[in-house]
Amino acid sequence: MRARLIEGVHAVGQQVLAIYARDFAVATKDDKSPLTEADMASHHALVALLEAEAPGVPILSEESGDIPYETRRGWQRYWLIDPLDGTKEFIKKNGEFTLNVALIEEGVPVFGIVHAPVLETTWTGQQGQGAWKQEGNGPSHPITVRKLPDPARQPWHVVGSRSHGSAAFEAFCAALPHHERMTLGSSLKLCLVAEGKADLYPRLTPTCEWDTAAAHAVVTAAGGEVLNAHTLTPLRCNQQDSLLNPFFIVCGQRDERWRNALRASPI
Repeated sequence: MRARLIEGVHAVGQQVLAIYARDFAVATKDDKSPLTEADMASHHALVALLEAEAPGVPILSEESGDIPYETRRGWQRYWLIDPLDGTKEFIKKNGEFTLNVALIEEGVPVFGIVHAPVLETTWTGQQGQGAWKQEGNGPSHPITVRKLPDPARQPWHVVGSRSHGSAAFEAFCAALPHHERMTLGSSLKLCLVAEGKADLYPRLTPTCEWDTAAAHAVVTAAGGEVLNAHTLTPLRCNQQDSLLNPFFIVCGQRDERWRNALRASPI
């Protein structure tokens, strides 16, 4: 099923690219976030794909996020999707947006696909089996997080949001040892940690579970962690009425130095 799902997500990505290449209308949702026709086209296509591949498994999408917790709390296994993660980047036409599909079991993202249509790159991860990256039509190759380097010899790589900076992120970085920073949109940031191109991604502004679940699965399958920034326990999905994530940090490995930097941040 994994191969068929990846192929299907690629096909949906082509639909999104067709909209991306022309003019499109932008609406505003109740939470003031933007919505394009590509968001909805991807939503409907991904739902149809998952219903065909895994009949009977519930689906929660950003565009169907009003399903009450009284219904969701009984789900032991379900799909969690963000049809277009990085809508702001889509509108800016900088290519930094993704289609995210995750399978959640007992609150844990156990399988994820993150597809970046413009970049022609796909990251996948499956619990107990590993994580992979595919570029273009080439073969997939395994990816893993990297060992945290000695900052006296090689700077840590810290990735942050292109569109959602914060004073807490700045304070965190100021308290770190020698490091270099980069910014990106969407769940691409987690994927950089998964493939060892970044060491840390502190997210100290709000996100929702559909923003992170697919890439979360990729990170953990690659040997990394996605941790609550306050408790340093693994993030879990569908544990409460709200679909907002707590602030979190994505890491290749734990280290007291970045833990101290978190303590220095106003989170």
